[in-house]
Amino acid sequence: MSTATFRFSTDILQRLGEELIATLDQGIVELVKNSYDADARTCTVELIDTSKPGGTIVVKDDGDGMTLDDIREGWLVLGRSRKSLGERTRLNRLPAGSKGLGRLGAIRMGDEVILETRPCSQPGVEYSLRLQWSDFARSAVVEDVGLSIQRLESKGASGTRVEVRGLNKATDAREVKRLARELLLLADPFIDGEGFHPTLLAPEFEECEQLVRTAYFDDCAFRLLATLDSNGCASATVFDRSGSARWTSGGNDFDESYRAPPSRFELWWFLLHSSSFEGRSVTVGEVRKWLEQVGGVHLYHRGIRVRPYGDSGHDWLNMNLARVRDPELRPSTNNSVGRVTVVDETARLIQRTDRTGFIENEDFQQLLKFATDALEWVHSERIRERRIQGEQERRREEDRAEQADIRLKQEIETLPHGAQQAISEAASEVEAARSSERDRVREELSLYKTLASVGTAVSVFAHEIEGPATDLTASVGAIERRSRKALGDAYEWTLGKQIEAARRSASLVARFATLPLHMLKRSKRRRTLLDVNEPISEIVELFRPYLRDARVTVECDLSTRPGTVHSSVADLEAIVSNLVSNAVKAFNREGHPPSSRQLVIRTEVADGRVLIYVLDNGQGIPPRLGEKIWLPGITSDENGTGLGLTIVRDTVADLGGRVNVIPQGERGGAEFVIDLPEAGGES
Repeated sequence: MSTATFRFSTDILQRLGEELIATLDQGIVELVKNSYDADARTCTVELIDTSKPGGTIVVKDDGDGMTLDDIREGWLVLGRSRKSLGERTRLNRLPAGSKGLGRLGAIRMGDEVILETRPCSQPGVEYSLRLQWSDFARSAVVEDVGLSIQRLESKGASGTRVEVRGLNKATDAREVKRLARELLLLADPFIDGEGFHPTLLAPEFEECEQLVRTAYFDDCAFRLLATLDSNGCASATVFDRSGSARWTSGGNDFDESYRAPPSRFELWWFLLHSSSFEGRSVTVGEVRKWLEQVGGVHLYHRGIRVRPYGDSGHDWLNMNLARVRDPELRPSTNNSVGRVTVVDETARLIQRTDRTGFIENEDFQQLLKFATDALEWVHSERIRERRIQGEQERRREEDRAEQADIRLKQEIETLPHGAQQAISEAASEVEAARSSERDRVREELSLYKTLASVGTAVSVFAHEIEGPATDLTASVGAIERRSRKALGDAYEWTLGKQIEAARRSASLVARFATLPLHMLKRSKRRRTLLDVNEPISEIVELFRPYLRDARVTVECDLSTRPGTVHSSVADLEAIVSNLVSNAVKAFNREGHPPSSRQLVIRTEVADGRVLIYVLDNGQGIPPRLGEKIWLPGITSDENGTGLGLTIVRDTVADLGGRVNVIPQGERGGAEFVIDLPEAGGES
């Protein structure tokens, strides 16, 4: 009988290195994490000639260093770490690394690696090791490559230096800036006092560091502090800008027990409008710029930040989706910064092998639930407070109106008898008119609420189908390629038309997913100086697949002179999108031949006015409707809300303009003319 053991091809080193670490910044961060585990207080990263392939990376720290045994049985053993996950280091840190694979991906980024380390337990001693990956390329299995570890004398302090030479890829300024942000956020920069401070020797780091370290926590509108204890019990408090406790959770506000490691969730939430910063030393623009670097909720595990939580575009607490439902009452990743801090003594949270996040086991899911429940609790408290304030304001208004009625009656009684009756009748007529106006406003408000509810449902649905819509488009493309290959010349007359129809449908579904989310962006609701041509062009492009499917030809005749108005993008989009939608519905309702459907959007600037024309070649507006088209609920479409033109009318009025309609205009169909005052022009 013979014996054998597993042996590993040298190719496995290359494959693991490339697949575990996809980007330069990720690889460097893995080396820096090793410095943290070695109790380093400082760690310096230097990039040398990395703007082209063949450059060098140097990572140097002042940690405890490694002994010969540490190198042999730890650093060179892949897939296993000598770090005891439950045992704290000399500086009372819990090790962040556990798999012994992160450094492989990092050092595999170049052709050659030089390790120099001075253990604190052996003063005056330095160990040196050189890895040349070409040696492995010439060997069949890893075990065939011998490595020489040199022992040298040294007067240097303890620490480790890793130099990776002959980088496979070049780096650009964008990657360097991303690395600077990663290093600054790696060890929680929001904690005061001594800790772990990695730095990057690059101008991009200095710029980023200034932004990150210049904190504006004292300028937040609300600060949430939620804790989860070792028994799984959660509690939370929200503080206002003055530092006073605004709301404190009670016994029934959270689940009885969360099965997650003890945690702490802090969120600083800013109201990013100028009125919120009046009289303060900081501006909205400064806070926005800071939030671009640090915004979002970061996750710190054992003192080290875990990617991708808190990265741009990674909304792991679904804050932005929740904000779509209640734009004014919820935080988002753009107007808040937060951290979830988990010590996790017993290592219940397990990082993925590629170091991108945690395996979503029950412990992680419960941690996620704790954080999202805390956000929901804050939201419910804000709603409750607003409801109470609304009730108080309503009662004050009722009291004021009642007192006004009493005073009016008293004043009438002081008049001569003949005048009393006339004044009383006039007062009754005024009250009747006001009552009628209140009823009209209530009815109009009810319709707006209905439309808002529909819009909210659509936006949520759009968010949910965004991913499947992309998959659908890709699947149709794959089916087409395979069908063409399999059927050859027979493709066009067998499946061509059906697949093309599926492609158009997939495109519409994908556009439906992006259109509501695009139009609901909060930034679009801020008023500023705008050239009307820009949002008009954007909305036409957004609607183009919809118009193409409806067989509507769009002609944009936009003024070469900028038509600048005081408006928000959302207001102009509301005007144009409603008029475009109305035109398409009219074409479909009238049965207008698809081959000749024309829509024209034109802008003109003259005499201090900005004019927007939207006209079509349909059948126009029926005489029976006339001015009624502007009233809410009036529609010739049995599936319509009757609010589109009401929104146009109200929005134009809010912008200080006027809107007119020609029932049969230049092209034969309805012609709408939006007349707005030019910013700085004549009114």
